[in-house]
Amino acid sequence: MTTKKQPLRGPTVADVARVAGVSKAQAARALGGYGSVSEDVLARVTQAAEALGYRPNELARSMNTGRSNTIGVIVGDIENPHFGLALRGMADVARQAGFHLLLSNSDETVEEEREAVRVMLAKRVDGIIVAPCSSLAQDNAHLNQVLTEGRALMTFDRAVEGLPVETIQANFLPVAKEATQRLLRAGHERIAYISSMRIAAPYTHGMTLGPTPVAQRVQGMIDAHNEAGRTLDPALVRLNAINEAHIEQILTALLTLKAPPSALIASDNLIAMGMLRGLARRGLRVPDDISFVMYDDFPWTELMTPPLTVVAQPVYEMGREAARRLICHIRQQPAGALPAFDSWMVVRGSIGQRS
Repeated sequence: MTTKKQPLRGPTVADVARVAGVSKAQAARALGGYGSVSEDVLARVTQAAEALGYRPNELARSMNTGRSNTIGVIVGDIENPHFGLALRGMADVARQAGFHLLLSNSDETVEEEREAVRVMLAKRVDGIIVAPCSSLAQDNAHLNQVLTEGRALMTFDRAVEGLPVETIQANFLPVAKEATQRLLRAGHERIAYISSMRIAAPYTHGMTLGPTPVAQRVQGMIDAHNEAGRTLDPALVRLNAINEAHIEQILTALLTLKAPPSALIASDNLIAMGMLRGLARRGLRVPDDISFVMYDDFPWTELMTPPLTVVAQPVYEMGREAARRLICHIRQQPAGALPAFDSWMVVRGSIGQRS
């Protein structure tokens, strides 16, 4: 008869205490970061833990300290390089401060976002950074629940109406106006804007878009048209570009208008790539047949022929600041004034002169 092997046991607090020559209670306080121990005891326990390869029980430590040293991050689409760059900034700051990130993808749906918040609260994260799917107060009871449970919360990219938390987002109003003015000066009278923002009905002027980048970008376009004595056709503002199929449908709808646009503005790089593929399939060239501008600047935009004119924003720095401020809130430390993050145009070769 074979004897069943017992699983190997990792070193325990008692093992660390024995090697360090201290009591188990002293070792537990030193390893858990709660209570008080002398510098000598802390040094001996730390050295013993490293020698034994001791790994703390994070659940037990969080129960003792009330903290898990974990931050939840919920983004709309982890495939979007915009969020990837922001996450890199968050992770760099979190790691330096001794925190780990717990990442979830909402797929830009309130239901998935609500479930992600539920899971993160159950896992006792210390705080959450979320790029909310909806800016409407009635859609965000789950975010208010984060505050009710005493966890720190920040929103990223988009704010939520009536939610008393800080938001890290870039200011797009001036640059959206500038980009539109540049296109109007190049002779483009029909300029379309395409975004993944979900909305139940076609866009109309006066429609509430909430405290979002989309609202700023559309308003900048409206302001530029008004100053030029023109009116932005609401049929040229197309939302719900949530995947490749929807992007293709929107592009088809725009190009078959009685007066199609001669310039396209893509709200993010995923939409831009979908639009560029659609234009290529139709044999349309940028900027000879249609001009093109996109929001966010990534290395591939310079490798296009021609290189794309873009609106850039400090995404990495925004991610760093979101994590830094959240950690300050978790530790109940002053975070300082909320900085402004401005966006700017990078003019390349994708805007052509309209004859």
